[in-house]
Amino acid sequence: MKKTGLLLTLLVASLPSVAQTQRPAVYIAPQNGFETYLGAAMAKKGVPIDIVMDQTKAAYLLKAAPVEVKQESTGAKITRCLFASCAGIEDKGSVSVQYIEISSSKMLWAYSVNKQRGGNKNQQSMAEAVAKHLKDFIEHK
Repeated sequence: MKKTGLLLTLLVASLPSVAQTQRPAVYIAPQNGFETYLGAAMAKKGVPIDIVMDQTKAAYLLKAAPVEVKQESTGAKITRCLFASCAGIEDKGSVSVQYIEISSSKMLWAYSVNKQRGGNKNQQSMAEAVAKHLKDFIEHK
């Protein structure tokens, strides 16, 4: 009876480590440096994936479209504030991503994000939004 209890305890204790080894291997396609923001955001948000640097070792591909950033000049910002409203004068950025199963080339998930923040904060903020929503998708899949 004690042996059965011990075996059951060892089996239950080993389950989390088995689940950890089954994290999907994901390759983040290069996109003018945005892949670095995506990788950092995945780690920060605790997305349950393993990021690999060799696409041949990946089961999934995270592919981003080119990041679009619309920056308003200082003169345009001042003019808008003087004659209209100062609301909405920050730089704007947008990006779309696809999560693709490499073996079948099937797109499993896609997401598009638009952010209105100044400077380089756009890319970080967009990457974190992607990571948050990818995490939700993977955990509820």
